[in-house]
Amino acid sequence: MTPVPCPSCGQTMTKRRLPRNLHGEVVLDLCFHCHGVWFDEFESGQITPGGVIELFRLIHEHRDAPRLPLRDALACPRCNDRLLHGLDRSKHGGQFNYHRCLQKHGRFTTFAQLMIEKGFVRQLTVSEIDQLAARVGSIRCTGCGAPVDIRRDHACPHCRAPIAILDPAAVERALARLDQAESARSRRDVELLGDAIVIREREKSRFAREQRQQFNQLDVGDLIVSGVDLLWQVLRR
Repeated sequence: MTPVPCPSCGQTMTKRRLPRNLHGEVVLDLCFHCHGVWFDEFESGQITPGGVIELFRLIHEHRDAPRLPLRDALACPRCNDRLLHGLDRSKHGGQFNYHRCLQKHGRFTTFAQLMIEKGFVRQLTVSEIDQLAARVGSIRCTGCGAPVDIRRDHACPHCRAPIAILDPAAVERALARLDQAESARSRRDVELLGDAIVIREREKSRFAREQRQQFNQLDVGDLIVSGVDLLWQVLRR
């Protein structure tokens, strides 16, 4: 596979294979220097619930690794065009940000923002931020690494990432939800496989009946020629 440079630091990203919904694999590109992941178009939504859990565990393993701050201008690893900053809101985690390619090659998301998207991270309320500000004053943005004075700003002034924390309760809820979804998906896969086997056996039985009927209708003088023709038809299937 072609190496993919990180949209921020330019170093070669690490490829990781995760199971895809329905069938196949999703190949993600991760930069552990910038704590970011590149998704080709629609890949984020194609990862199975079990794959999301595996990705979360991988992020957790690198949680203490040194992190480079994101550059002001990020480049698409496919076409090298500048990535456009975007905001979205997930069902379980709230508002998250990312950087997308206008040519629809994909998007770049930091680990922290991905965890918000997948529901592992809870955004702080205004009162919680005020309480934290009284004790801390400033923090590092989970979206881009820039300093945020939470006594004045309730979101990063650079990338507009909301202030969020890794809440154990949120993690527990996210894991339970994904485990349940993965179990349901696995059951569906088994049921679909069973249906496919039944259908295949029915088709084989139907084909065998048709061949017997054709054989019974043949004239004796044509048995060899017709037999070769039947064999050829079977081999072509």
